Amino acid sequence: MARDNVSIETPHSSVVRFFENSRQKIWWPSELAAAVKENRTAWRVPKDRNVSDFIRILLERTALKEIRLRATNHPNVREVLRYTWGGPLPFHLALSIDRHSYLCHATAVFLHALTDQLPRMIYVNHEQSPKNSSSGVLTQEGIDRAFQAKQRQSTMVYQYENSQILIVNGKQTGQLEVGSVMLDGEEYRATKLERTLIDITVRPAYGGGVHQVLEAYQRAKDRASVSTILATLKKLAYVYPYHQAIGFYMQRAGYDAKRYDRLKALGLHHNFYLAHDIREREFDSDWRLFYPKGF
Repeated sequence: MARDNVSIETPHSSVVRFFENSRQKIWWPSELAAAVKENRTAWRVPKDRNVSDFIRILLERTALKEIRLRATNHPNVREVLRYTWGGPLPFHLALSIDRHSYLCHATAVFLHALTDQLPRMIYVNHEQSPKNSSSGVLTQEGIDRAFQAKQRQSTMVYQYENSQILIVNGKQTGQLEVGSVMLDGEEYRATKLERTLIDITVRPAYGGGVHQVLEAYQRAKDRASVSTILATLKKLAYVYPYHQAIGFYMQRAGYDAKRYDRLKALGLHHNFYLAHDIREREFDSDWRLFYPKGF
């Protein structure tokens, strides 16, 4: 009995080795409970101790930490409970909020080294459930009306210490052009380069604004595949002609004309906008595109 008391008050070294050698950074409560149950014998957990008691001891006497995240603007949303060994990595923590999410927009821009600025907001895409696509006819009046208003933005934000995590409920794409991106020896699930460029064109506010989007295109000039951009755009099947904005960015970023002319070949049937709610604007007749004055 005395030996059991010692083992529960001073977790066995095998517990420490398990967590320090694990590649997993963030643990859901169910995952941690399963690990305790599976390793009861090796960790010398007394038979009369339940899982919750043992986790409490780990929190008190090891590097295991409990993290509780709350949606700052949605008090009725259930809090997120996670565990980490040692200090958590904010990107891993952000991805743990939903199992099927991935990093996107300004965060993906940073991961792909398209900016030197670490974004204050961590953007995570949790795709919506499939919906029937609208087959409405695109009109100039409809475009003007939509882009004269401010673009809707998510208010689902979780606060953790100095990090904010924004959940983007993006359209259902089947995680198109999403993969693993490495940074400082850590692997993250995020949008690939070309999908990232498209995403920040569609929602420049999530990419740091139009000037940051242009910088991303400039830094991606020698890496981005126009063929992949075209193929991805086709699959995304946006109603609005975002190819005009993409081509505009490419031209401004100094891409070879043969590359951005492939975007122009998709047609310039309507006047379009680089962003929503542009107060003072100029017009590029080559791309039939309104953009902020002085851009």
